[in-house]
Amino acid sequence: MADDGSKQSAALWPLPKFHFQVKWDAQVMSFQEISGLDIQSEEIKYRSGDSPLFSVIKMPGMTKFGNVTMKKGIFKGDNKFWDWINQIKMNTVKRLPVTISLLDEEGKPTMVWTLANAWPTKVSGTDLKAEGNEVAIETIEIAHEGLTVANG
Repeated sequence: MADDGSKQSAALWPLPKFHFQVKWDAQVMSFQEISGLDIQSEEIKYRSGDSPLFSVIKMPGMTKFGNVTMKKGIFKGDNKFWDWINQIKMNTVKRLPVTISLLDEEGKPTMVWTLANAWPTKVSGTDLKAEGNEVAIETIEIAHEGLTVANG
């Protein structure tokens, strides 16, 4: 018998990615798109000279975190991205915690990514088109010093 959807379990359906929330320090901000939530362990290649194998071994090395890109609509009087990047002065910038939460159907966080000591590396304004019919979108790319993930 086919499932009518009345008794859906958390293990049956994966979470949709369109319902999320971003906390920028203590402030909640709305974004259209977020990408770059990744962690990579660099590999270290090693081979001793007297190894009978003519190949290297690979060991885990330092962890590397990619920059996170966030896109949002431009609103009149909203200069948060530009104000933040303009604070950068000779190796000094205000670093903020950024929390990205994937929300369930009740609006409760299910999977949470937390960026430690985030700061802007790039801010991009919108492209402009005389014949366009799209929303004006601005983009911020932020670097951070660590990514923690909590699921459940």
